[in-house]
Amino acid sequence: MADIHNDKAALIGLLADTMEDYARAIDLDQLERWPGFFEEKCTYKVTSRENVEAGYPFGVLFADSRGMLTDRVRSLREANIYEGQVYRHLMGRPFILSMDNGIVQAETSFLILRTMRTGEMSTFAAGIYQDRVRIADGKASFVERIVVCDSSRVDTLLALPL
Repeated sequence: MADIHNDKAALIGLLADTMEDYARAIDLDQLERWPGFFEEKCTYKVTSRENVEAGYPFGVLFADSRGMLTDRVRSLREANIYEGQVYRHLMGRPFILSMDNGIVQAETSFLILRTMRTGEMSTFAAGIYQDRVRIADGKASFVERIVVCDSSRVDTLLALPL
């Protein structure tokens, strides 16, 4: 088997499979699996294109460890009250920007549809994932995932992870 670090098609395949599994965990309400896609020390941020272009470091949501992501899931399950909803992620093919020392920098377009308990469907978010992904032992894990939404209008009910 070829070294995945030197086989671009295999690397894109690994990234795409990881991202698809990530989306399935959210879409199928398997939220407890979500933190497992990240390194122990990681960054997860949801922000807007406008904030990125202006150079603002903040976003709507921020976590800097897998533990914070686990706490977020726990609060969604036990503390937060929100209207029943499900997401459906549609994603483009990952585009590799660079690779250095086992860390891949990639961007992937996304569209998330939201279906409410009432059956009402809407486009919830569209944008790009800006990722730094560690590749080790044939697995990919997020060191950093910046979710850049095209719109600066983010629903106040950002209950589920993007």
